[in-house]
Parts: sequence; C-alpha cells; structure tokens
Amino acid sequence: MIEHGYTVSGMSCGHCAQSVTEELTALPGVTEVDVDVPTGRVVVRAGAALAEDDVRSAVEEAGYTYEGVVSLVP
Repeated sequence: MIEHGYTVSGMSCGHCAQSVTEELTALPGVTEVDVDVPTGRVVVRAGAALAEDDVRSAVEEAGYTYEGVVSLVP
C-alpha cells in the first residue's frame, strides 16, 4: 500500500470532503481517502503510484483546487 499526500483548497465542509473522496476513490487502485477540511490535507492510499494529473483531474472534477503534493513524513 502506498500513501500519497496532497493539498486541496476551496473545501469548507463535510460535503466538500465527501465530493473529493468520491472522485479520488474512483481512481484505479485507490482503497482509502482521508480528507482534513481545515488544513486541506488529503491522504490517499492506493495499491500503486498515482499519476499527479489523474489526482488533479479528480479534485477539479469535484469542484476544488489541486494545490500539489505534500510530504507525509512528520
């Protein structure tokens, strides 16, 4: 399992998180999505590496702004 971290802006509520989760979960290999609305941090767990363009497209399809990759190292 590979964890990917991203920053998404424009989210303000649980419905926003649900929309982003649904779009990202539809990507091949994605098994889990965790969205932290206040920070805009999105963690995606997948069986393989994800193409950044695919993630960007999914976030934009949900109606939000993809800001980029974020490190998951504490």
